[in-house]
Amino acid sequence: MNTQIEPFTPFIPSDKASQKDGLSDKAWRLNTAAAKLAGQIHPITRKTVTHHMAVINSYYSNLIEGNSTRPFEIRAAQRGDFLADPAKRDLQLESLAHIRVQNWIAEQKVDLNQICTTDFICAIHECFYRDLPPSLCEIKNKEGKVVDTLIPGQLRQRDVEVGVHVAPSFNDVPGLMKSFFDIYHPDRFAGERKVIAVMAAHHRLAWIYPFVDGNGRIARLLTDLLLRVVGLESEGVWCLSRGLAKNIDRYKLVLAGADIMRQGDYDGRGALTESGLVTFIDFMLDMVLDQVGYMEGLLQLKTMKERITSYIQARNDHRVQNYGEIDSVAAQVLYHAFVEGRISRGQATTLTNMPERSGRRVITQLREEGLLGEVSPRSALTWEIPEHAEPWYFPQLTLQG
Repeated sequence: MNTQIEPFTPFIPSDKASQKDGLSDKAWRLNTAAAKLAGQIHPITRKTVTHHMAVINSYYSNLIEGNSTRPFEIRAAQRGDFLADPAKRDLQLESLAHIRVQNWIAEQKVDLNQICTTDFICAIHECFYRDLPPSLCEIKNKEGKVVDTLIPGQLRQRDVEVGVHVAPSFNDVPGLMKSFFDIYHPDRFAGERKVIAVMAAHHRLAWIYPFVDGNGRIARLLTDLLLRVVGLESEGVWCLSRGLAKNIDRYKLVLAGADIMRQGDYDGRGALTESGLVTFIDFMLDMVLDQVGYMEGLLQLKTMKERITSYIQARNDHRVQNYGEIDSVAAQVLYHAFVEGRISRGQATTLTNMPERSGRRVITQLREEGLLGEVSPRSALTWEIPEHAEPWYFPQLTLQG
């Protein structure tokens, strides 16, 4: 067997293992659930939600790596408001870097053959690290001594151990990465096996450990991208990293469990354990199903209408800090904007069922407080998710404390 691919076989569980352990059925249910979620909200509203979730994805992906910068601190940094503590400020910059990379990936006009290359994943790594402060590019040993400095976009030039996992020699990394993208190119798989292969690739990339640091974040960014590429609808509305962060101990356990060598004749035919890989993929599918289900429930028309109304009630009960009362008719305007994607200013005023001047005053308040968005003073209005409304629109979206 080719020595550049044998170390991380099996690449994907066999059909027999996938059927026996329910992976194929779970992947099919995931495709169905993701498509249902995509179909239940207007594309313009979906774009708003996806934009909002970029901060949430940054928060959770960095939380997995030990950066607990909270969403309101990330949004403050987006406005140029940084914390005084230098270490915390650096972590805000790290969170902004994650958002920048997500946006950069979304803007790339590249085809599948360009995505599935070492050059592209190195470009993701370079984009993430290029503007980070030196403190976040230092590589330290277990004793806290600096032993190396990360070079953005460069494959590692040293051998590493990650927990009990001894990563492949750095000399083998270029060949392993070429093999990795040849093997996991989405065109090699069909049907539900496309999604299963993406989840397998998540582990195998972490196993290769191509960079001296940042491998977890890069693996999650690449997984998000590949799930979109293979056609999993509504990606971006839900957040895989949210599920992983909320189950961080299990995530680390199944990652490590898929690292071990094959355990006898009933454990597949590769160098690594097939049963461990199956357990990891099963966990990952569960995480996405859970997050798709969470967002599907929140974005149902009936439940969103109730939560918009609850937010307006909270405003009038003085439960929204720093924001005063608002006329109850605002709930009707906001709900229509959510459902229809955009509404004209005239329609918005009519929905208030108030005299024109009073109706315009309500609409102006909604715009000024970020509840409705506009491209220009004459453009249609869109539903938005300002920070002060998020706890009502999307309860429990972020971890508390």
